Amino acid sequence: MRIAIISTSPRANSNTLRFCKFAQNILLESGQHEVTVIDFVDYDLPFVGTAWIKPDALTSFQQAFITAWGEADLVFFASPEYNWTATPQIINAFNSLGGPAFKQLFENKVFAMIGTSNGRGGRQPALDMTTVLNKVISFTNNFSIISPKLYESHETDKNLDADGQFIGHEVYDRTARAFIDYTLTVAQRWHGVTVDV
Repeated sequence: MRIAIISTSPRANSNTLRFCKFAQNILLESGQHEVTVIDFVDYDLPFVGTAWIKPDALTSFQQAFITAWGEADLVFFASPEYNWTATPQIINAFNSLGGPAFKQLFENKVFAMIGTSNGRGGRQPALDMTTVLNKVISFTNNFSIISPKLYESHETDKNLDADGQFIGHEVYDRTARAFIDYTLTVAQRWHGVTVDV
């Protein structure tokens, strides 16, 4: 299965990127998946309403982001919790790309949401991304699904190192793996393929 994992934090070496690398490490264990991680550290999408993103004039970041998303069967979006919501970058991306020129990004996909925090948090950004993305899927008249299970990555920096290696409490590892397994099962049912984890 082709999988894209999008770290929507603009900060370099963010906690969100730690989780994305952790998820990539888990997904690659089976040897059955092609996994791409995209880091928003080089994010350069213009604010929605100020300029149009043209498919034939993409920057290198935009090309990598849109290609990874477009080619994926399963897309994970991970956002830190900023003032109890998702990053403005990912909400802007959903709105900027949610039109006819990039309609394919919202067709026949399974999406999954992760909220990260260095404390106890993460639910609200995952819920907010779900709300906006569901609306874009509907608006573009596409057929995709957002997995009903989201993941709250609590105390991310205490549980994962900078390379996404697990260093923390066993409950974190167990629940994160359960979330990934569940998401793969949803993707399997949606796409009608066998997924072993």
